[in-house]
Amino acid sequence: MRRSSVLTIAAVSCFLCAAAAIRIIPQLSSAQAAQPQNAQPLPAVTASQGPQLKPASATVPASLQPADISSSSLRLYLPGATTEIYTAKRGESIPAVAHQYLHRTAYLTSSELSEAIRAANGKSNSSNILKAGEQITIPGILPAPIVEHTVPIARDFEVRAIYLTGVMAASDHGLRIIRHWREVGGNAVVFDIKDSDGSVNIPFEHPLLGKHQVYIHDLPKFVHFVHSQNMHAIARIAIFRDERMVVEHPELAVQSKKHHQPWRENGKLVWTDPSQPKVQEYDIALAKFVAQSGADEIQFDYVRFPAEGDQKDASFVYQAEHPESESEEATSGDKPCGDGRPSAGSGQALGRPAKAKQGGSSTKAAPCKTAAQHTFQRPDVITAFLKKAYAELHPTGVLLSLDVFGVMAWQRPVDLSHTGQDIVGMAKYCDVLSPMIYPSHFFGMDNIAHPGDAPEHFIGESMQRFELITKGSGVVIRPWLQAFRWRTKTYSPEYIKVQVATAKEKGGIGFLLWNAANDYGKPYEAMPEMKAANTKEKDKFFRGDELPTATVKASLTPAAAPAPPETASH
Repeated sequence: MRRSSVLTIAAVSCFLCAAAAIRIIPQLSSAQAAQPQNAQPLPAVTASQGPQLKPASATVPASLQPADISSSSLRLYLPGATTEIYTAKRGESIPAVAHQYLHRTAYLTSSELSEAIRAANGKSNSSNILKAGEQITIPGILPAPIVEHTVPIARDFEVRAIYLTGVMAASDHGLRIIRHWREVGGNAVVFDIKDSDGSVNIPFEHPLLGKHQVYIHDLPKFVHFVHSQNMHAIARIAIFRDERMVVEHPELAVQSKKHHQPWRENGKLVWTDPSQPKVQEYDIALAKFVAQSGADEIQFDYVRFPAEGDQKDASFVYQAEHPESESEEATSGDKPCGDGRPSAGSGQALGRPAKAKQGGSSTKAAPCKTAAQHTFQRPDVITAFLKKAYAELHPTGVLLSLDVFGVMAWQRPVDLSHTGQDIVGMAKYCDVLSPMIYPSHFFGMDNIAHPGDAPEHFIGESMQRFELITKGSGVVIRPWLQAFRWRTKTYSPEYIKVQVATAKEKGGIGFLLWNAANDYGKPYEAMPEMKAANTKEKDKFFRGDELPTATVKASLTPAAAPAPPETASH
């Protein structure tokens, strides 16, 4: 990535931190936000409940800066790499030559290759200009493109991961972040393949995609780098929220009944129709391509329907195919049945949770419908999509994980009917569920004025609920935890430690840390402290699972090109 891009990322880091909640605040309502509001009130966090967090102050070490992260060579070690002599043309520079040769070498970025070219030719670090006719040595030439393979692991492998945007993952700084995360005790990284704006970060051809900006130019090479660090590679794909798609292909968007044009969620045109077969096939084709490129796990985000805006005006393909569904869905507040289907319940207005009754549930249970009575609704669409995706992805050896709202652990009928995220049904067609249980987003709950400063309370309650409703399914609960300071005064290494320890105590296996700006200064400090504490209090924070080094392999022989994705036929 060019230096200007890196500077741009740095300049907007503060803004991104504030926007870290975008993917996990669908604004299900002003009162609900991304978290439940009708849970039975629990006592506030007290000293007896665990370590207390104190407001962050100048005594907390500052976040590590890019310069503090190891800058050792990031070149891959691959036997068979050779050198090549290049004769410079008039006006050429070392960076230009590096950009030209990058795809043929074992280097991951142009700046990295430029540095290697200078070293191989005895040039100073500031040297860039080449003379016409000058011959220079290009190091790290590969005899053929890298062909990387998935490293299969059990679904209950304890992942300890951080998240990187596609732009960051492709940069020199991003590669250093990965190396440093490994050094402090991490064993996995989540990186964007497709984000919620629809941008696809890798070379991928599909009739619905067209030309697009590529950041990770060689996905097998990047995954091999991750594997060379003995780390688990998790490729994140935002599924149904896809701004690029609905702008370029408005016929695939959710449609407005009133205006007979693409429907907008609070003025924003961002949602594809989750029940549109062409959309589903496009996302599955992308996921399969990524699996064939060596990723170890495919993570689906935004596996849901839009939850905001005028829901009664939103029209979906499945409603035409199942006309009996439309009349009920707009007013349904159905509770989920044991098989994951909605039942006939009392409609509960979105954002107006019933008051919790002492010693009992806030919503009276209603009898489930029989199969004959059941109407096809949003949860059926999501579950059917996942069943198809899982059947196509699982044979490749990758794991399939799903990001879900933390609010879904409360099984509120209104949340189920709007998002379609029926946890019981979804758990059948994935290996891992990753609820987004950031403490700062439980505002308005349990009489705690500053939920962001009560991580033990909210993470503990969320994990207990997810463990209960998925009991017996075999699915692993691996939560997304908060690695940003939004709505909390106590964000610190101790804050990270409390979240990790609580999630593990309540049944979580591993964890994922989210920071939209990819600033992991506090986790960098917390990880060594957690590793040290584990020797005194065995496995308090994590088991310490590691991948076997013998599995890190790559091929330098050309592989058969993946079959081009089929164009949707209906």
